[in-house]
Amino acid sequence: MLDYSALRAVATIIQMGSFEKAATVLNVTPSAISQRVKQLEERLGTVLIVRGAPCTATENGEWLCRHMENVGMLEAQLFGQLPALVDPDAPHQRVTLQIATNADSLGTWFVEAMSTFARNSSYLLNIAVDDQDHTAEWLQRGRVIAAVTSLEKPVRGCRRFALGVLRYHATATPDFVAHHFPNGVTAEAIRNAPALTFNQKDRLQSSWVRQTFGRDLDYPTHWLPSPQSFVEATLSGMAWGMNPTQLTREHLASGRLVELVPGTPLDVPLYWQINRLAADRLAELTREVITVAKRNL
Repeated sequence: MLDYSALRAVATIIQMGSFEKAATVLNVTPSAISQRVKQLEERLGTVLIVRGAPCTATENGEWLCRHMENVGMLEAQLFGQLPALVDPDAPHQRVTLQIATNADSLGTWFVEAMSTFARNSSYLLNIAVDDQDHTAEWLQRGRVIAAVTSLEKPVRGCRRFALGVLRYHATATPDFVAHHFPNGVTAEAIRNAPALTFNQKDRLQSSWVRQTFGRDLDYPTHWLPSPQSFVEATLSGMAWGMNPTQLTREHLASGRLVELVPGTPLDVPLYWQINRLAADRLAELTREVITVAKRNL
């Protein structure tokens, strides 16, 4: 038999980041909530929470949190049908959906989909950001209930929907090109011209180089983990970078930016993958994601 008071305690601690804040939300004492977690961990024989500032979930703790998300959605559906079941003295709790996306989607189209859904829903959203090649891992580890990913193969236990293609251009200012590529954008020149890289997981620049020159090349790089700052840094002449069409269209049209090699975009297919257990109850979320993606990608 599942002890849902203990499961809810774990999920609330992870959401709030501390035992004390979770105790306030659940209207119990910190010692009571600590005792619930301790007894549940002893019963399961595994640690569910990494104590720290903030507290975080272990892998097993993440799976438990996703289970509580599903329970919360089911309860909300049930209470909507049978409101007499609602305990008026119990603290009101809204379900927070854990979702992962890549930074460039978040910076171009994803917020529109999330805000439209949020305005018409009682759910809260916790959006995590990772490289599009790695967000599927969040689903596989049970850390999120849905994700925007470049992985075409469905994650086990998930439904997959094609969203379209996020197109990137290798761009720089005309002055940068004139300085670093006086004899054209050659493989040798690329080896010496500084690029921009989002983080260690970012492979867009290297993928474009391989696609354009037919081989891998080493090149110097600055590190800058922000899509908007990526464009600003490119406009400043700091480096060349792979920027989404949506963020560079006007700059390319005005001539403030130019493509390093015209007509060589890099297309990254994107997919929406969502846990099957939640897919039907979150059909409206999926509809918004697909609708906005189709309009922007």
